[in-house]
Amino acid sequence: MASLTIDIDIPAGVTVCGYERIEDGHAFEVDWTWPDQVTCERCQHVHTAAIRVKEHTFYVIRDLDLWGQPSFFVYQPPVHQCPRCGRRQEVLPPFKRKHVTYTYRFEEQVIRWLIGSSEEEVARRLGISAELVATIVSQHLAQEQQIDPQRIITDVGVDEISLKKGHRLYATVLTDLTEPRRPRVLAVAAGRDQAAAEACLQRLTAAQRDGIRTYRSDMSPAFTAACADQLKHAQQVIDRFHVAKKLGEVVDEVRKKRPAPTRSS
Repeated sequence: MASLTIDIDIPAGVTVCGYERIEDGHAFEVDWTWPDQVTCERCQHVHTAAIRVKEHTFYVIRDLDLWGQPSFFVYQPPVHQCPRCGRRQEVLPPFKRKHVTYTYRFEEQVIRWLIGSSEEEVARRLGISAELVATIVSQHLAQEQQIDPQRIITDVGVDEISLKKGHRLYATVLTDLTEPRRPRVLAVAAGRDQAAAEACLQRLTAAQRDGIRTYRSDMSPAFTAACADQLKHAQQVIDRFHVAKKLGEVVDEVRKKRPAPTRSS
């Protein structure tokens, strides 16, 4: 019998217990270490965890694609019952936020793919709705992401994303590029001006900003000014994508200004 080894990147603290191929996707049964104590959502008292899994119930959570196909985390939700007020509440896994059916890192993938693209294009590539793409961005705009102050960050990217074609809705994204193969979204702010870029950068500590060596961005004067002001020891790097994009824009402008050729009789 042939065997197959799948090398996947699993979030810290999560264990894979099983695998199943599902049509054109992959399902990984996962588990994680439950907390020793739980705070009741109703009475706010902290108690020793009294957790049991919800029988006959399985949650299917969208994760990163594997081999160009969607993959999912599958688990039975653990439930804690408060001994003081009797409220039953689910214990949230470490890889997703409450009331959503996708992981944190799937959210980050959506936002990264929006760089240089639109919500309709990203939705088509991932097989999800454009409304879900917009919802994920809105969640990041509404909830300020906490950045570990001990995180070592040496290289960052500052980019704009556009949510709609036609009537443009813009946001600025700060990405940790210290490990190029594992970029991480650090912050998202509404707008694409200098204030938006500074809002993202100011979520880093002063020590983290001082430790950044390079920042990658387009040739936007607003982003350049923000990074020059906030990243005193960093050098700007303009990648080939932005150079090619700017060159294409210049060529288009020249083409539009040239008169249309006339046919000689």
